[in-house]
Amino acid sequence: MLKIRLRRMGRRKRPFYRVVVSEATSPRDGRFVEEIGIYDPLTEPETVRIDVERALYWLEHGAQPTETARSLLRKAGVLKAYHERRKARKAEVQGTQG
Repeated sequence: MLKIRLRRMGRRKRPFYRVVVSEATSPRDGRFVEEIGIYDPLTEPETVRIDVERALYWLEHGAQPTETARSLLRKAGVLKAYHERRKARKAEVQGTQG
């Protein structure tokens, strides 16, 4: 199963994170499929940059975000766009059936 999660980078006591899509069984800082964003908690305000189109692509293909990644996706507006797409697709399917 694919997960959207954080990969720790940076040096000791100065972390920043990359938001990546990786296999659930791979180590935290190990192999990943694609990098879709960054998160720097130490800047003021904290930096969150996510490639919305790629994040939506992976969510639609079944990638499950971890709790922390989910909160970052929510801040970036990705989850709202994902739910709107699902809602529109569901309405489209309902319209063609009935």
